[in-house]
Amino acid sequence: MHTQTITVPDVDDALSDHVRAGLVEVEAGLAAAVTVDDGLVDSAARHLLAAGGKRFRPLMVLLAAQLGDPAAPGVVPSALVVELTHLATLYHDDVMDEATVRRGVPSANAAYGNTVAILTGDYLFARASEIVADLGPEAVRLQASTFARLVRGQIRETAGPGEEDPVGHYLDVLADKTGSLIATSARFGAWMAGAPQAQVDTVTRFGEAIGVAFQLADDVIDVASDRAESGKTPGTDLREGVPTLPSLYAARSVAPADARLRDLLSGPVAEDDIAEALALLRAHPALEESRREVRRWADLAREHLLGLPEGPARLALSQICDSVVSRTA
Repeated sequence: MHTQTITVPDVDDALSDHVRAGLVEVEAGLAAAVTVDDGLVDSAARHLLAAGGKRFRPLMVLLAAQLGDPAAPGVVPSALVVELTHLATLYHDDVMDEATVRRGVPSANAAYGNTVAILTGDYLFARASEIVADLGPEAVRLQASTFARLVRGQIRETAGPGEEDPVGHYLDVLADKTGSLIATSARFGAWMAGAPQAQVDTVTRFGEAIGVAFQLADDVIDVASDRAESGKTPGTDLREGVPTLPSLYAARSVAPADARLRDLLSGPVAEDDIAEALALLRAHPALEESRREVRRWADLAREHLLGLPEGPARLALSQICDSVVSRTA
């Protein structure tokens, strides 16, 4: 299995050059946004930024901006807003999940404690709000509604499915927690670039679908890859007892042969049992079923692209669908 990261689509030299240059601007803007004249705040705010990341959300902003004027002044700031928002959620997520590692380094809560990690997440949300305020009241409203969906998704995840189907509940949570911000990334890009409203709405729908596919691909990678391929420790979600699509599919099996796997998946998997749990999941039909679900969401995203005009922007977004699926191959 290969788990390459999402890269700038290579469909048109001018588009690729412009998007790469935009990502450089975004990286510089992120560094400036988290820099503060206070040793602890500065260190904590830089912690996850310095660890890197896929920067998938800024990439979506910059690609969607190709539907209009990609050099419009609001494009890069809106990319900063979505990535700062994403970074802020990671600080909070790690506290709730009691995670110890994020992006190959100690999580912020492990390095600074829960209180500082939570407050740093709040600080990054505040910095995102400062930047979006310069983009106008409609941009602030979009950011606020997106944040509301993120929080609602986190609350629903924390509460659990209750009487709901666990898989359906999980997909709804992903749409709120992950799909919403990626949808907003695409919306910001097209909107700030002055694309026609119909195209802004279309690329927003694309963003939500590819956002769900993107997270589901991460679910598969957490089970199917090894550290050398993915750069992350396999079974991270299993250790933390965080439900993912492969584990949910496997847990609903009633086959006697799956009794041991169901038992392992009933809570956080102990370190001594991780290798066994991964081996059982990798051999289970749940993993291929999860890959099919990734493809289904990517195909749905691609269908939305049919509402966009033909050209490099549409081709580049279509290539993103291919890239998301190929990460799980």
